[in-house]
This record gives sequence, C-alpha cells and structure tokens, in this order.
Amino acid sequence: MTGAALAAVAVGIILEDVPVFVAGGGVLALLILFAVLGGKRRPAGGEPPAGRLALARIEDLRATGGESADVPVKFRLTVAPEPEDGRPAYRVKITQHINLVDLPAYRPRGIAVVEYRPDKPWDVRIVTRPTPEWSRRAEEAEIDSAPDSTLVSNPDVDEGSWCLLVLLAFLAGAVLVVLLFRGPLFTAANDEDTPPDSPPKSSSTSRTFTTSTTVSGPSSSLLAFGRMRATAMELESRVDTAYVTEVTIEDHRMAVSGDSTRPPTETFHLQSLPYELLPTLVREARTTLGIRTPETWRIDITPPTGNGVGPRVRITVTGPEGTARLDADATGRVVDRRGVGEAD
Repeated sequence: MTGAALAAVAVGIILEDVPVFVAGGGVLALLILFAVLGGKRRPAGGEPPAGRLALARIEDLRATGGESADVPVKFRLTVAPEPEDGRPAYRVKITQHINLVDLPAYRPRGIAVVEYRPDKPWDVRIVTRPTPEWSRRAEEAEIDSAPDSTLVSNPDVDEGSWCLLVLLAFLAGAVLVVLLFRGPLFTAANDEDTPPDSPPKSSSTSRTFTTSTTVSGPSSSLLAFGRMRATAMELESRVDTAYVTEVTIEDHRMAVSGDSTRPPTETFHLQSLPYELLPTLVREARTTLGIRTPETWRIDITPPTGNGVGPRVRITVTGPEGTARLDADATGRVVDRRGVGEAD
C-alpha cells in the first residue's frame, strides 16, 4: 500500500492528474495515521519480570560513529547470571549508546555490570553507573568466554527476511501503479522537447567545498578528549556529503575539503577517522622525533595512495631544531617516522 501510494503521488505530479495525486496522498496519510495509532497500542497482560543485574565479559566492541556525545557501540558479551538465577553463561550481541567520556572504560576482555531480563535474555543493557558494590565485584571478577553456540537473539525478529519482504511488497505496489498508467507516462516522456540550442550538461563539473572552524573557550585545544570528533561532526553538518578528500587539524582549528566528482577510492568518510587516537600520535611526534621544544603541530589526512588501504595520517611538528613528521594508517598504527633533518 505504501509503495502504491507513493507511486500514485509521483504519477499524479508527472501527468498533472489531480485525482490520482489526491488519491495517492490520501492513502499515504491514512497509512501514516494507522502507523501512529498502532504505535500507541500496548499489549495487554501483566508487568514483565524485573531486570536482574549480572556481570558480563566484553568479548569485542566497535563504535559505529554518531552525531552527538553519545556514540552507538556494538558489543559482543558473555553474560554470567548469578547462581540463584539458574542460568548458565551465554553470548549476546547488543548495541548501546556510550558517552565519549566513558568509552575508554570499556575494552575487550574487560568486565562490565549489565542488566538483563530472565524472560528475554537477549534484552541486555550495560549499566554505566553501577553501585559501589557491583563496581567492586566487576573489578575482582574473572569470567570465561561462553562458546559461540550459546549466542541468543530475539526469535521474533528476522531482519533479513523482514527487510526483503518489505522491499518486495513496496516494489510490487509501485510497479502496479506504474503499469496502470504506463500509456500516459510513456506518451508524456516522448512528447518532451529538448531545445536544439541547449548545450548538454557536463557530468564532470567539479563541485568542490571547503569549510573550517576555530574552537575556543575552556579546554579549547583539539587534543582534548572527544573534541576532534565533536568538531568533525559540526563540520559534517555544514556540507552536503561526509566523504571528503582532505582534513587538516591544528591546535585550535579544523578544516575539511572535498570534491563530489571524485571516485570513492579517492575520498574517505569524515567519521571513519580514529580521532580518539590522534592526540596520542601528536604527543609521540612531539617527544620522539628530536624536537626538544615543539612550537606547532599539524595533522594532514588524505586518501590512500597506490595500494594503500584507508586514509593516510601525517603529523608534522616544528620547533627551533627544524621540522619532523610521523605517518600513520587509518587505525592509528605508525608506519613511518622522519626526524629533524630527515622530513621531506
């Protein structure tokens, strides 16, 4: 129904057919109304069992980016319920928003306090502010990894099949409406006249952009934890695409540049950069490359060259002794160093 309604709206606009446009828009409005009313319904029945606290071993975690101070993080956990719960340890995968300030506290093989529901063991939430007693238990506990065969998931959700079914139904509705009006649509397409003197549009027209910002105030240095990613999010909101060709970072300034005509291999996503690791690389460059009194530093991030994978990070430090640089890959691993007198 949604696919048919949207297709009817599009056909009505193309053919300038008011009844078709109104019919499609009316059905679409009804579907939205039904969705809103359906979302307000609550299943009847008693209250669900209260959540229970337990300890969990962090098998793996990966931040997936975000546009605020709370970053969505995908966790793989081994949950170890209390003995009185009568349930053995099991694996689970969850996604939870973690504040950038708290992110370093979670690491692979670490122990976290979680809350889970006995009736729905896949419904697990990390307790970011546990009580002192549970914090002490988490510091002292050692939990073995549960085998992959114990992985639990919501049996009522089959995301792959559901997405495929929605897509097929949406396309079926849209195709049905287009087929019903195929005659007028094709006729309208053939009747369109192109002015003879109109020059063809060039697909190679460059669409470049550059934007920058200067930070100020308390802890204004971009080396402050979380400041680089937050500034990158601010710059991303100013441009049409997050795929850029260059990022420049100085102590109080960040700038990004891009070109929408560049192929994907010559760009990189603004939020894919390891901002949390860059301050450590800057400190390493300022202390290990032979410059005793570093005056300025600069980070230049560019797309990969040759057979490289991921963007290239170059940190340049200057001081009375001269200039030095340090190169790293997209994971923050140092790949080259050039001390004073060696930097090109």
